[in-house]
Amino acid sequence: MWRIRNNIEIDKLIDGEDIVRFIKAQRMKWLGHVQRMDQARPTMKLLDWKPMGTRPVGRPRQRWQEYVTDDLKHLKVKNWKEIAKDRRTWTDLEEKAKTHKGL
Repeated sequence: MWRIRNNIEIDKLIDGEDIVRFIKAQRMKWLGHVQRMDQARPTMKLLDWKPMGTRPVGRPRQRWQEYVTDDLKHLKVKNWKEIAKDRRTWTDLEEKAKTHKGL
């Protein structure tokens, strides 16, 4: 059953870690999961999809993947697509993200 949790329950779930770093690490975890998918899967197609047409005037909004790649730059990770294919290396990177002070 879905319900809203209070702050104390959330703190217990994440073992007292910084919530922002935890969320960023979870985003990285999902990115690695999607990157390892087959190219024919709809989720993988959407990750690589570039929308056509014009965007509204003004500062462009960042997309989800841009936020995650910025986090990877803070961790000084290059060639993340190749690293994501190796699950163990990617898991180690996720753990590093949970404790990295720059995120």
